[in-house]
Amino acid sequence: MKLISWNVNGLRAVLAKGFKEYIAKEDPDVVCLQEIKLSEGQLDESFEPYHCYFNYASRKGYSGTAILTKEEPLNVTYGSDDEGRITTAEFKDFYVVTVYTPNSQEGLARLAFRQEWDKAFALYLSELDKSKPVLSTGDFNVAHCPIDIKNPKSNERSAGYTIEEREGFTNLLAMGFTDTFRSLYPDKVEYSWWSYRFKAREKNIGWRIDYWLCSNRLFPSIKDSRIDAQTTGSDHCPVILDL
Repeated sequence: MKLISWNVNGLRAVLAKGFKEYIAKEDPDVVCLQEIKLSEGQLDESFEPYHCYFNYASRKGYSGTAILTKEEPLNVTYGSDDEGRITTAEFKDFYVVTVYTPNSQEGLARLAFRQEWDKAFALYLSELDKSKPVLSTGDFNVAHCPIDIKNPKSNERSAGYTIEEREGFTNLLAMGFTDTFRSLYPDKVEYSWWSYRFKAREKNIGWRIDYWLCSNRLFPSIKDSRIDAQTTGSDHCPVILDL
């Protein structure tokens, strides 16, 4: 089974840059999207053979998540926030949760909110995990360790690399979850996001902030966890899980 996650930074924008062709080529069973930047009714597209579930933000052109899946889920639920940040699909053997974690923003203006979000999201996944294993993916907006960011020293108080955010991610993992890529490749330096400024992607000055997590007991079933840095169309690249 193949699952792909991608912060597309605007689904309509990435559709014009080969999104459908990419999905057709990769042929995943499940596609998880973040930052779709859509309101209901704005997109007149078919994604056959996928069942499509969109969680829109109330604010136009902002945030949002989606799950596209070949197999119809048993149930789909949406986060209670008004920014469309969580979509959860329940399948027979596990849950799939796509998340677009809030950014702490410039000057760390939203850091306190972010810390509360991290606690609440960890509890949410933990509750799901009591029922059946969880695969959680998306833009977690945190580079967890120095290896996950090109310039760790100069970014220690930057949004996405503060000690508070990194501890929040550590606490999530401690509740019974595995960072699949880092567990398979402890020394591999790869990034999933690059700033649009200063030719950062061309120079590979990046951050690894897009993840596939799984319940610890599901990790033996993971065949591979990959970062597809060659695929463009967004400031993020897809991350791929083979189960």
